[in-house]
Amino acid sequence: MGNMLRLNKVKVCESLKGVFRFKHTSRIIAIRREDQSVWERRAPFSPSIVKRLVNSGVKVIVQPSNRRAYPMQAYLNAGAVINEDISEASVIFGVKQVPVDSLIPGKTYCMFSHTIKAQESNMPLLDAIIEKNIRLVDYEKLMDRNGLRLVAFGKYAGVAGMVNILHGLGLRLLALGHHTPFMQISPAHNYRNSMMARQAVRDCGYEISLGMMPKSIGPITFIFTGSGNVSQGAQEIFQELPIEYVPPDMLRKVSEHGSPNKLYGCEVSRSDHLERSEGGGFDPVEYEQFPERYISTFNKTIAPYASVIINGIYWAVGSPKLITIPDAKNLLRPANTPWLPSSTGAPSLPHRMLAICDISADPGGSIEFMNECTTIDTPFALYDADRNKDTKSFKGPGVLVCSIDNMPTQLPTEATDYFGDLLYPYAINILDSDPSKPLEDHKFLPEVEGAIIASNGKLTPNFEYINELREQNNRSKHKTMEGSDVGRKRVLILGAGMVSAPLVEYLSRDNDINMKVCSHLKDESDRLAQRYKNVESLYMNVSENQDHLAQLCEEADCVVSLLPYGLHGLVAKYCVEGKTHLVTASYESPAVRQWHEEAKSAGVTILNECGLDPGIDHLLAMECFDDVKEQGGVIESFVSFCGGLPAPEFSDNPLRYKFSWSPRGALVTTMSHAKYLNRGQIVEINGGGDLMSCPRDLDFLPGFALEGFPNRDSTNYAQLYGLGPQIQTVLRGTLRYKGFSECAKTIQLLGLIDTQPHPMLHPSGPEVTWRQLIVNLLGLTDEDIFYENLKMKLADRVGNSDYIEKLGLLDKTQIVKQGTPIDTLSYYLSKRLAYEPHERDIIILRHEIGIRWHDGRREERGINFVVYGEPAITNRHSAMALTVGFPAAIAAKMIIDGEIQERGVILPFTPDIYRPMLTRLRAEGLEATEIIKEL
Repeated sequence: MGNMLRLNKVKVCESLKGVFRFKHTSRIIAIRREDQSVWERRAPFSPSIVKRLVNSGVKVIVQPSNRRAYPMQAYLNAGAVINEDISEASVIFGVKQVPVDSLIPGKTYCMFSHTIKAQESNMPLLDAIIEKNIRLVDYEKLMDRNGLRLVAFGKYAGVAGMVNILHGLGLRLLALGHHTPFMQISPAHNYRNSMMARQAVRDCGYEISLGMMPKSIGPITFIFTGSGNVSQGAQEIFQELPIEYVPPDMLRKVSEHGSPNKLYGCEVSRSDHLERSEGGGFDPVEYEQFPERYISTFNKTIAPYASVIINGIYWAVGSPKLITIPDAKNLLRPANTPWLPSSTGAPSLPHRMLAICDISADPGGSIEFMNECTTIDTPFALYDADRNKDTKSFKGPGVLVCSIDNMPTQLPTEATDYFGDLLYPYAINILDSDPSKPLEDHKFLPEVEGAIIASNGKLTPNFEYINELREQNNRSKHKTMEGSDVGRKRVLILGAGMVSAPLVEYLSRDNDINMKVCSHLKDESDRLAQRYKNVESLYMNVSENQDHLAQLCEEADCVVSLLPYGLHGLVAKYCVEGKTHLVTASYESPAVRQWHEEAKSAGVTILNECGLDPGIDHLLAMECFDDVKEQGGVIESFVSFCGGLPAPEFSDNPLRYKFSWSPRGALVTTMSHAKYLNRGQIVEINGGGDLMSCPRDLDFLPGFALEGFPNRDSTNYAQLYGLGPQIQTVLRGTLRYKGFSECAKTIQLLGLIDTQPHPMLHPSGPEVTWRQLIVNLLGLTDEDIFYENLKMKLADRVGNSDYIEKLGLLDKTQIVKQGTPIDTLSYYLSKRLAYEPHERDIIILRHEIGIRWHDGRREERGINFVVYGEPAITNRHSAMALTVGFPAAIAAKMIIDGEIQERGVILPFTPDIYRPMLTRLRAEGLEATEIIKEL
């Protein structure tokens, strides 16, 4: 008992010594409890560093926590005071962000604040720091003169990250059908320390060297980005395996011919993948100052040959990304026969890239498609080419991503020791911080002063850019900040006809999208607003109210124009001025094309030809072309016809055609000039009506009586499609039922497609009937001519008067005059040949593609795309509306989601655009069939 009393007395005395030792010190610091994650077990200082601080006369208060890797008793033994209340301290040290409610005003805080890129989730923390007059020192900005970080957990982030991804790689390969030695490796936090983890990695490496990796997997390559502490820590673990390092220019050879008995590593520096966008080359000094002048070739020269990427680089806003969202679409695209057995009988891999360990844990940063960090609880996510994320399975297409943002806490004791040793010299200097005094009154080390983000109620000069970044983020996310619209993506839809309904329906599925639908017929846009959520209806006449148009374009993130072709140039102008993206379903016009350079400079995408024709026809053609080229074939001919028609049972009129919008465009087309390539020869058809004299019978669907005629200038598409010099035939045409061209020709010959004003059709002139107009157009003066004689005169002019008669143009029905014959006829036909509520339409698209293979074989691929619509009475969509509205909606969503990043005026001809568009159209039931015929 006496010994026990003496022992307790010694402890009390030691405690009192600590109290007296700190009684007169003005240097008091605190180590706060970490509460950002239940897994966070690190501390900024180990007990050994605390002991050094205490011995130098610093009072150290430690907030109690049983979660820290080092127990509280160890800090007590080092001379610290354990206390919940840390308000006595002038400087408070932590590791991760501090909850806003826990901030104590007027203190100096040292932490990783994650605010220097204006990270949205941490802006409330930064605002509170400024409001509470707190001085913030961010470890991430403690740098030397060369910009290298001085204080970081980087090495142990690399160690833990490498162990984790090796563990995940084993699970991923197992899910794909391959047992590998990686299955021996556990997550990093399962090991007592890194030495135990290294032993498990060595055991794995021993089995790899013995040839126990399945040969069906092929060579495995590890890419390490950067050469800093993170990369070095990861490579220390990697070097416990049987490895061979190779330079970047050998990656392709290694990926094709490497040995399965070892792994291949490649350390990639900036100069290996960064080059000037103009002129090439890499200057590290220039890059630091002007990163926007550079592009990354990582996606083309390195990523295609990578099995595993270990990403440890710091990514600054405005600098090139390693892998963008469009890059991922190509890199993660499944092979032609995924999941099928290889020649060895084992399952093949879907694509080369298996896993990414993004130790930088920067969502949307250098690995752009990684949109949020993983956690120690759920360390892995499987991302596919469309950014679908699966955290519950290791099976399926895609790449396995590990992006834990507090990776070093999986090895907390070693990480704390390592970090505290680096921080201690600067902590001594930070101890004299008094946030009530200006920075100028302090003698901070240059490294410390450069790491002070905020002081005296404002951002320090070096970090005032954060405010600019916040403003940019706000503008790009939502151009207005009104109520519930905050954070939403804003789409402006110009035009509210039948085509717009499926477009609005598709976009309304995303709760984060708000739409404004503008129409000069308010009833149309009102119906859409009533039918779909997040839709606001607006009245606007685009031509007459351009100021309003400019304002709406500027407020939107993306505009979808369903207006007439001639108005797209005007809309493009205001989109470029407002830095807003634009999608159209129409041909790219010269008026739009002229904005290409301005759009690029403004960071704006103007994507045209995203409807049916043009649109889906391009997507299906490019898919076939690229597939043939990948297999070594050559495209020798391309013939395409497309048309929107009434279903056969409703084609009972002379034109065999009906209209769901203004007929003017269809009528003008019959008078157009056409040009195409036929067996190496250019064929031209003059405008003025010759087009209707040479229809081609089409028999690819035996149950239909179809004809087609060339459309516009087809020869341009040989270059646009990249078909090369071997192409002999290129023809894009319009498809109709037989009889259309003959009827259209009679209308032409009569002069009803004249675009010039006609005296009888002036809106203010006297009333006139159709028969009177026809008499006038025939050059007759007797309006009371016998009906039979009128038909004879008509037949003399056009050859067959039945078409005109059956269209009702010989009736004594009063005309609704529209100034010109074509506009008057268009108005008339829009009523007479309109779809009845019970009638439906059909879309028919046909591609015929002639192919020559490397062995001399020739074949023809026939691609048929046939879609039936639903009658209006069902309140569902027509085929035309579906096939125009859905592609336009998909394109718009891809732009606002960052999946399309090319700027300027573009077409949907690249794989990163057409492949996901086709995938999503097929998900909506819009799918083509293909027939291959040997020639």
